Amino acid sequence: MIAAQGAESRADPPGAARRWRRWIRRLPAPDALDTLAAGSRIAANLRDGLTGPRAGAAARELRALLDAEAVGLVDLQSEQTWSGTPRPDAVELAETVLRADRKAGRNGLVALPLRVRAELSGVFVVAGPVRPSAARQAAAWVGEALERGRLEASAAAAEQAELRALRAEISPHFVYNTLTTIASFVRSDPDRACDLILDFAEFIRHNLARHGDYTTLAGEFRAIEAYLALARAVLGDRLRVQVRIAPEVLPVAVPFLALQPLVENAVQHGVERAEHGGSVQVSGEAMGSECVIAVEDDGPGMDPQHAREVLAGQPAGPSLGLVNVDRRLRTIYGPDYGLVIETAEGAGTRVVMRVPRFHPGVVAQ
Repeated sequence: MIAAQGAESRADPPGAARRWRRWIRRLPAPDALDTLAAGSRIAANLRDGLTGPRAGAAARELRALLDAEAVGLVDLQSEQTWSGTPRPDAVELAETVLRADRKAGRNGLVALPLRVRAELSGVFVVAGPVRPSAARQAAAWVGEALERGRLEASAAAAEQAELRALRAEISPHFVYNTLTTIASFVRSDPDRACDLILDFAEFIRHNLARHGDYTTLAGEFRAIEAYLALARAVLGDRLRVQVRIAPEVLPVAVPFLALQPLVENAVQHGVERAEHGGSVQVSGEAMGSECVIAVEDDGPGMDPQHAREVLAGQPAGPSLGLVNVDRRLRTIYGPDYGLVIETAEGAGTRVVMRVPRFHPGVVAQ
């Protein structure tokens, strides 16, 4: 059985980043280290834009880095952030750059356009005896930092959109079969019909709930048990289930809807596709400072290369749930915490999710 693990994609560094690195390499070693550290802080402080809550700190770092009298960051709405006292003509010069979309300068004052993917995004103003090449390098790097902030914001928005889609992704086929099964028990076994209605309500409530991004493993397992109860009612003896969860991991906070897609995948692609059905095993245990959850089925399995394609989102469609979970785990916990799929043709499938038992910012709501 071969394991397939999702890979974290990395884009090639933009041209501004390459130019910045070439500038760094020309500095003496101590200055290069100081500049790299300052650059990291500037990038972090510009994540919210040129006039965000930490833009002032970025302007101060840039002023110190260039040894300038004053440094200004001006956005497209002419909102300004300054370090040092701006000269009276600095604002006018920045307005000129915004209108003409090209650099301007006068008497020890230079204003440079800031670009994100070739589009004007603001103006970088420097006052004082600063080398033009240094000012241009700084402006190019600020543009790259703004682009990185936009990409991070876009990624966060896409993640939230995927989570909303996942919450709404309830199979009409599953709902129809569940309701039909419940209806068949109304007369013959009303108590079981009542229990299944409650399970169905719990399943729907968990999927459509408007609470936050995180829940506890206990909450996830309640929804999983409701889903499996409904699936057993529909599939009958074709589905065999075993759930083993260590009590100490139940309070662990995890991303909302992190486990249910794994179980649904095991039922739909492992059990339902097998002529005589099969079994699904769900386990959760603590391993040191981490929690390991595994969902295993004894279905037909798959080619390991296909498993890698599934985690890469190719082909898109049925794998949306697994891809979403894998991406969210990597975004929240880092690249070492994505899903691992252990599978081979004819050998079933085992999906493993490993998360820290405690992680900053991950709190169940």
